[in-house]
Amino acid sequence: MHCPFCSAQDTKVIDSRLVADGYQIRRRRECLQCHERFTTFEMAELVTPKIVKNNGNREPFNEDKLRAGFSRALEKRPVSEENIENAISRIIHTLQTSGEREVSSKLVGTLVMNELKKLDKVAYIRFASVYLSFDDIKQFSDEIDKLQREG
Repeated sequence: MHCPFCSAQDTKVIDSRLVADGYQIRRRRECLQCHERFTTFEMAELVTPKIVKNNGNREPFNEDKLRAGFSRALEKRPVSEENIENAISRIIHTLQTSGEREVSSKLVGTLVMNELKKLDKVAYIRFASVYLSFDDIKQFSDEIDKLQREG
């Protein structure tokens, strides 16, 4: 690793520690030329699979779209930003650790619905009504009945 102070190529690691619950390594380094010290972090890079849309088109995963879907469903609902971010992180982690290069948009929608169901039942119904394309009040009623049976 190049020294950020003098750009020398030779540095040595003087200390390594696990951080972020073991998902990162913090390394304390020293430049062999200018003797300045600096910290680096190392973590596994997980690739998010491409999304296969219903029409067969493929597009890169877009975290902003995921976040926008949560925002629309949870608008004016009493759910903390921390809980929303945790749900988004769980979905991304599930996709990254699936081992797949491509996943269907239906899978992503199902993951979103599962997370919304845990966060807020009203937001879940909002999202489901669009995602499942409810055509009439009976479909709303059926989904609400199903929610009530699940507890």
